[in-house]
Amino acid sequence: MSEGLVHATVLLNEAVEALQVKPDGIYVDGTFGRGGHSRLILRRLGERGSLIALDKDPAAVEAGRAVDDARFRMVHSGFEHLGEVLQELGIDKVDGVLLDLGVSSPQLDDEQRGFSFRFDAPLDMRMDTSRGETAAEWLATVDEGELAEVIRDYGEERFARQIARAIVAARQEREILTTKQLGDIVAQSVRTREPGKNPATRTFQAIRIYINRELEELESVLPQCVGHLKEGGRMAVISFHSLEDRMVKHFMRDMAQGDKLPKHVPIRAADVPQGKLRLVGKAIQASPEEVAANPRARSAVLRVAERLGG
Repeated sequence: MSEGLVHATVLLNEAVEALQVKPDGIYVDGTFGRGGHSRLILRRLGERGSLIALDKDPAAVEAGRAVDDARFRMVHSGFEHLGEVLQELGIDKVDGVLLDLGVSSPQLDDEQRGFSFRFDAPLDMRMDTSRGETAAEWLATVDEGELAEVIRDYGEERFARQIARAIVAARQEREILTTKQLGDIVAQSVRTREPGKNPATRTFQAIRIYINRELEELESVLPQCVGHLKEGGRMAVISFHSLEDRMVKHFMRDMAQGDKLPKHVPIRAADVPQGKLRLVGKAIQASPEEVAANPRARSAVLRVAERLGG
């Protein structure tokens, strides 16, 4: 990790408070980052409590392995493998799971990671730099139609077709290898700009989400969280864009409602399928004070649910 890069943990107290940490409980921080949430959870745990942290980013894993605490275990893994990790550790149920989604400040601020158009840097965008295809490698071969779909669906970009066409045309002239190259291509193909937002913002978000399979991994981990929570255990999820938040909101709502039956089916009240989750409060957003201190918190949404019996 580059020197001087720090991570301002978003909704730190709100998220850990939502878990209602028990001194002897077992907790999972599915996205360690630089450990802000994990360290606060550890401060709330007693001697018999334990915390398992996961992260796919080697730099985050290195930071986690520097934590000197017998109650803490750092695992190099994406949270989509939550069930496998717990099985390997001999753990069936836990008291809480925290997921802080999206890209971290050190990832954005380290120009060599290629997440940001603020730098002229290699176009990488992988959260796990030890494996997988870089954004540059993908852009070199992706079909124009698929590229347009990714930018439209994951970036919610209305100029997706124009941007995809421009990228494909530009790569015929020379390889697109840097963040500046990509940012310039997008800027030249977008006719209007949203006030205060770089025209490449949505395209960079879309490619990052695709390269890291962020929505697929979120879809995979949510039912695993429910399956591994003890009765009364809680899951807390912080999302940073509408696609993630919509998925979390709908999942928690559906799990709270239980299986839906066709209308007019004769069934006793005691036999009506019950939900597996109870929604805890309303969605929580960062305070004006936190947003002023850390503008990246402005889009954060925290949703919390509690595991019911059965």
